[in-house]
Amino acid sequence: MKLYRRSGGFTLIEIMIVMVIIAMLAALIGPRLVGALSGSKVKATKIQIETLANAVETFHLDVGRYPTQQEGLEVLLQNPQKTPIENWRGPYLRKNKIPADEWGKPFTYEIPSKHTMGFDLYSLGADGKAGGSGDDADIGSWD
Repeated sequence: MKLYRRSGGFTLIEIMIVMVIIAMLAALIGPRLVGALSGSKVKATKIQIETLANAVETFHLDVGRYPTQQEGLEVLLQNPQKTPIENWRGPYLRKNKIPADEWGKPFTYEIPSKHTMGFDLYSLGADGKAGGSGDDADIGSWD
């Protein structure tokens, strides 16, 4: 009489049980990870706004005024050749590039400010439209 030994490996039932456990964990943890990721984009955009606002303030200290609406944020990178600005000591941004927000859209610079004294610098959020809530909410230098 021969005895057969079961060879090493998993049965179909064992594999199915593991797959069900993995699916349940993904269903519980997945939404939290997505929420954390979207929240980190908002935080990163706030940090970028703070960095840009500091560059605008440094320009203001050097030149004695904020960049005009026509000059925009580009004046932080280079002194206009057509009409050079006296006391310009830039570039005021390290990477010689104006960053986009975390959703790849440009920041909006407005002067005069509607919210504070000076200027407004903001992102329109994930949807790229004014207003909204959550990730779609506007993120501004006045926050």
